[in-house]
Amino acid sequence: MEWEDEALVLSVRRHGEHGGIVGLLTLTHGRHAGLLHGAASKANRGIVLPGNRVRAWWRGRLAEQLGSLRLELLKAHASDALGDPGRLAALGSACALAECSLPERQAHPGAYAALSALLTALPAESWPSVYVHFELALLRDIGFGLDLSACAATGTTEDLVYVSPRTGRAVSRQAGEPWKDRLLLLPRFLSGGGEGDRDEIRAGLDLAGFFLGRHLGTLPPARSRLVDRFRV
Repeated sequence: MEWEDEALVLSVRRHGEHGGIVGLLTLTHGRHAGLLHGAASKANRGIVLPGNRVRAWWRGRLAEQLGSLRLELLKAHASDALGDPGRLAALGSACALAECSLPERQAHPGAYAALSALLTALPAESWPSVYVHFELALLRDIGFGLDLSACAATGTTEDLVYVSPRTGRAVSRQAGEPWKDRLLLLPRFLSGGGEGDRDEIRAGLDLAGFFLGRHLGTLPPARSRLVDRFRV
């Protein structure tokens, strides 16, 4: 059994003296791991950094085996985050969430596209809002997407400022006023576009985090480190 695919590196764990088990999110084969011989070598250390885009060749005697990998670097996205703690935290959080939430060896085109968009946006100032969109896309891909298109109570598409924690649907300001203390905030950049300021990004992280926590349980420490940067 063997395949070739484009992939994004999610993680690498040391295996033996020189090898490593590399976790990938592939374009068509989903989340997939494999053993990379010489992962700790000078030639491979820069390739297996989380966030990098690679060409992957996987081979195994049986489909369910771990199998072995060969990787070729296509784009060093990880270098866009080095030297910037915020971007590095976003990259680490995104890769950790993808690895802990996506079932193995199932295609996840939505999650792949969302993670690709985030990695492409890392050098830009808009990366925080793109990150929040990534988390919402991840929720959609695992079957728990939010409906932010119209008010759940009235059907209006105007002045959407809340989200119901029970249904994950948007609620307008007027309809939500009596229960606003029980509702989650919907930042403007998620309902009306734009990038969002620091407070809106924090609200977006709180919104996505509420539903990620509900459906995944404990979230990875890497996400907590990212969220803490927006609470200062």
